[in-house]
Amino acid sequence: QVQLVESGGGLVQAGGSLRLSCAASGRTFSTYDMGWFRQAPGKEREFVGRSNKNGAGTYYAGSVKGRLTISRDNTKNTVYLQMNNVKPEDTATYYCAARAGPTGTSYDYWGQGTQVTVSA
Repeated sequence: QVQLVESGGGLVQAGGSLRLSCAASGRTFSTYDMGWFRQAPGKEREFVGRSNKNGAGTYYAGSVKGRLTISRDNTKNTVYLQMNNVKPEDTATYYCAARAGPTGTSYDYWGQGTQVTVSA
């Protein structure tokens, strides 16, 4: 069992930066791919990006590529989402998720989410 807790959300002006964190419980963090997702009001949850188990490989949705960066510190059981040059359309609740299986399989564990609001 893995518990995920996001933090770092808040209100930020367009063009600004924010760093979200996702802390995981347990001693097997390095065995999970970690993903970030977001859900805006009235919209479906969407994929933002993911990191492989050691952080050497990342993949991003086209809408955030070049502005949002995922990193992880397996010694701290934490994955980060650095958000730069944010836009009002980045406003959403952001969730991290952990996946034990290979690419294409579903995520096994989810955090409770952290709210990001970008003002114009």
